[in-house]
Amino acid sequence: MHNTVAAMQFMNPFTRLFDDQSQYWIDNSGHMTLGVVMICIGSALVLGFLISLLYMFTNRKKGYAQSYVIAMPMLSSMVATVIIMMCLMIDNSSGTKAAITLTGAFSLTRFRSAPGDPKDIAYIFFALVMGVVCGIGYVGYGFLIFAVMAAVLIILNLTNFAAPHTQDMTLKITIPEDLNYNGLFDDVLNKYTKEWKLRRVRTTDFGTLFDLIYEVYVKDNIDQKKFIDEIRTLNGNLNVTLILYRYDDQIYNTKNK
Repeated sequence: MHNTVAAMQFMNPFTRLFDDQSQYWIDNSGHMTLGVVMICIGSALVLGFLISLLYMFTNRKKGYAQSYVIAMPMLSSMVATVIIMMCLMIDNSSGTKAAITLTGAFSLTRFRSAPGDPKDIAYIFFALVMGVVCGIGYVGYGFLIFAVMAAVLIILNLTNFAAPHTQDMTLKITIPEDLNYNGLFDDVLNKYTKEWKLRRVRTTDFGTLFDLIYEVYVKDNIDQKKFIDEIRTLNGNLNVTLILYRYDDQIYNTKNK
């Protein structure tokens, strides 16, 4: 009976799909099996391309950089190559592999510039994880993890999960320096919004103008043009900006070049 089961498993290659493929790296003569290593690296490269396609799909409306898309398959395949080389140079015990993998993987990624969109950074780590999983030999699990994560990300993207409500907005009002803004816009804000809060006041144009930045929760079905027009009658017809998203410290920061 045992021989029959073993023979069936040998005949069906999918029974070893979720096995640690690194056990096949060394042949009977003690040399590395090149074919299986190439399968692991090739799988990491394929998964990297799939992650790129997933990123392109989820960012199709706001756009993306070509260099960023190309970087993901490069990263996954390079990480898989490094992990394979690490595993071949050490003892074949899983504990040592795990230690080397965790230590080496997270030291491969460095963000030298200012962080961008957190979702973009998450895609970089997604490619990194796929490279690690394929590098240690679990090719089948790599494709399984990708399928699960891809389904979750597509669902979140199609359902517009966690998007801000259209009533949550940021209001930026420019006023001259000699205008006393204390209580000036309170009546208009109370008329068109359910809640509002002054979040920042700053000078611009060498102190000749002030920017007032409010976090507002506008009422349903208001006429935004009338809202802005009433503010313009109070601020000397200077700039008024109504932004969909809530107040963000990074939106209005300017850097002198």
